[in-house]
Amino acid sequence: MLRGFELFPKRFGIYPYIWMVYLAMPIYYLSDARGHEQYIGIITFIVFVLTYRQLYMTAGRILFSYWLILQMLCVFFLTLIIDPNMFFLGFFTANFIGWYTGKRIFRVFLLVFAIIQTIPIIMAIALNQLSSQQLLFFTPFYLIMLISPYGIRTMLDRQQLEAKLDEAQQHIKELIKREERMRIARDLHDTMGHTLSLITLKSELVAKLIGKNPERAIQEAREIERTSRAALREVRQLVSDMRAISLVEALADAKEMLRSANIELELTTAQEVSNDIPDLTQNMASLCLLEAVTNIVKHSKATRSHILLMREVDGIYITIQDNGTGIPSNQHQGNGLKGMSERLHLIDGSLQIESDTQGTQLTLFLPIVANEIQGGIPS
Repeated sequence: MLRGFELFPKRFGIYPYIWMVYLAMPIYYLSDARGHEQYIGIITFIVFVLTYRQLYMTAGRILFSYWLILQMLCVFFLTLIIDPNMFFLGFFTANFIGWYTGKRIFRVFLLVFAIIQTIPIIMAIALNQLSSQQLLFFTPFYLIMLISPYGIRTMLDRQQLEAKLDEAQQHIKELIKREERMRIARDLHDTMGHTLSLITLKSELVAKLIGKNPERAIQEAREIERTSRAALREVRQLVSDMRAISLVEALADAKEMLRSANIELELTTAQEVSNDIPDLTQNMASLCLLEAVTNIVKHSKATRSHILLMREVDGIYITIQDNGTGIPSNQHQGNGLKGMSERLHLIDGSLQIESDTQGTQLTLFLPIVANEIQGGIPS
């Protein structure tokens, strides 16, 4: 589908349209011209207007400089052929020169611009087309025209700096959010680990007491129920306090991490991960995925990696593979692998590690319980 025509890019707002008001002045002088000079002037003016639009459309690209040179030439010929007052069209060009961020190219274009603007004025004085009084009138505007690019460049530099600061602040906020998510995940693990151990012990006790002391067994069973309900309330509180990291976000972060480390990534998604996966499961999967990618970047010395993501009926399978140096046998519980295993164990998942001198492959399994998909954590 073709995009709609844009006179100017939307990001500039009404700024380009305001400047078009000043195009009325050259139209007035063109109407006073006669013969072939008028035709040449009209064609040159049309080209000038085209360069004005194209400079906005090509901002930040190499074509910008070519359009700017063409605009300078248009101002030069209009000033030389039509009227010395066409000199004031140079304010358009001065504005665009201020857009250059590189000092060298900025100075080169400003010097060329100064020369191109000076030559027609000198010729007009030599041909008695410009009186001393008119020259006195032109001089302050000429100086302003040469100084204004510095002001525009300073303003744009400040805007870019503010944008970078905003981006840095946003990144800091995201890091704070991510750290908070990690903290909540650790709290969830610590809280549920002890609670589940207690439930396991009491369940074993109930099994032993059923035949010997039924009344005591019933009391212990009720205690298990109270403990489990209290644990569910804690889980709900923790989950409600955090926004889980989705797999889509985790994959995007993984791509950026690997790209920054110059590690080639091949991503295979056998089946699209749907949005009905519980937040807790997605969060655990995302944390494990990012931990694995972090290990690749920090320790593997790999040049290529492969992430395979599959959604099956019973859960999610994630395979992370690299062509690095492998994991030493005495570090299979290091580099965050122990933490990954603990997170997966929390939701009855599993972690398989295959590593040799040709690389490492981690296979993560995260189960998806049917009632979890349908209604979240049951009460």
